[in-house]
Amino acid sequence: MNEPGKIQERPQAISLGQAFWYWLKLGFISFGGPAGQIAIMHHDLVEKKRWISERRYLHALNYCMLLPGPEAQQLATYIGWLMHRSWGGVIAGSLFVLPSLLILIGLSWIYMAFGHVTAVAGVLYGIKPAVTAIVLFAAYRIGSRALKNWLLWTMAGLAFLAIFAFNAPFPLIVFIAALLGVIGGYLVPQKFTVGGGHGSVKQSYGPALIDDDTPTPEHARFTWKELLKIVGAGAVLWGGAIGFLCARFGWHGALTQMGWFFTKAALLTFGGAYAVLPYVYQGAVEHYQWLTPHQMIDGLALGETTPGPLIMVVTFVGFVAGWGKEIFGPDHLFLAGAMAALVVTYFTFLPSFLFILAGGPLVESTHGNLKFTAPLTGITAAVVGVILNLAAFFAYHVFWPEGFSGRFDGVSSLIGLCALLALIRYKAGVIPIIVACGATGLLFTFIKPWLVQAGVFL
Repeated sequence: MNEPGKIQERPQAISLGQAFWYWLKLGFISFGGPAGQIAIMHHDLVEKKRWISERRYLHALNYCMLLPGPEAQQLATYIGWLMHRSWGGVIAGSLFVLPSLLILIGLSWIYMAFGHVTAVAGVLYGIKPAVTAIVLFAAYRIGSRALKNWLLWTMAGLAFLAIFAFNAPFPLIVFIAALLGVIGGYLVPQKFTVGGGHGSVKQSYGPALIDDDTPTPEHARFTWKELLKIVGAGAVLWGGAIGFLCARFGWHGALTQMGWFFTKAALLTFGGAYAVLPYVYQGAVEHYQWLTPHQMIDGLALGETTPGPLIMVVTFVGFVAGWGKEIFGPDHLFLAGAMAALVVTYFTFLPSFLFILAGGPLVESTHGNLKFTAPLTGITAAVVGVILNLAAFFAYHVFWPEGFSGRFDGVSSLIGLCALLALIRYKAGVIPIIVACGATGLLFTFIKPWLVQAGVFL
């Protein structure tokens, strides 16, 4: 913390090389979900290094919150772009997810190759109810922040009913919620005007490299030429990749369908990863049958334990799909899984880069404008209901592993209840809860035979 009244000099200009090493480090320490990642960047870039002022930081963050996709990764991309042009944004955003990509490929391989081992199964037994509690807590946390009036509560309830009772497609729910937001913003704007959510500027940390009064850099000013250039590059990057996959494997090939499906998923991630997981489940589990419901839960458990955005769970989905489909034959399962993981991650994150590089110069003209924010307020309300349905889905598969007609897993439900209590009552972090529940599951797996033999556990 800077000493009050002490005159400080503006930091020296940061080279792209210096920024590279910071973004790489951030990729390895970005635990804690979007809230934790945003807090880490605020501490480093606003308070400590003073690369950007708090007002400019919050301005960028509020823009990223309006976009589909992982807001923390987009914020890193935005700041990197603002400091070092397009390559700076690409480097910052890529390094934010690269460590998590490599770690998840390794964990996915261990899961597929050794998941049947008692120790691994025991750890996952404890983590699954913890993940159920984490998803339920996410619905509570987002709902308490976003549902500020009866109308938004009603929209959340209708979204839950639509997907739970009628199995409505997630894209349809998003579209209707956005449409209701447009109508509501026109008829009852006060119901769709929700506070900024990230507060206002409370203090100064000294002059920043990009300060409140720093003129917008030349490359960050809007021009039609630059916009068309970015859109054209995006079309080439997406079209070239999907075209290659289509030519090599056919339109109905597994990798091609993964690229197409996760492109759509990337455009529907309003509200963060928990919001898009039901859509990924509907497609990857029910439609394409790339993995089973239990594998989906296990993937989210692994995603919770790694740095980077939680949406990186799609890397696990891709790996399992590639391995299970044996796209390169039964002798190259790891290669198939790794390639599918790379394809899925590429198509999931490509839109995020395009949103920042193309939309960054338009931030000032759209920020705070109700006609842009009201539809997103409606979507956020619907997302709460969708996440609650996801929690119900997890609870069903974890606590009744054999279906409602089978036994109720009391031990698993007790672990989940303790995890939920730790989150709500004691504000425990996700990583400590995952570790504690995993250890509990491992311990129970090894003592269960003795409990059964002693008649304590049936």
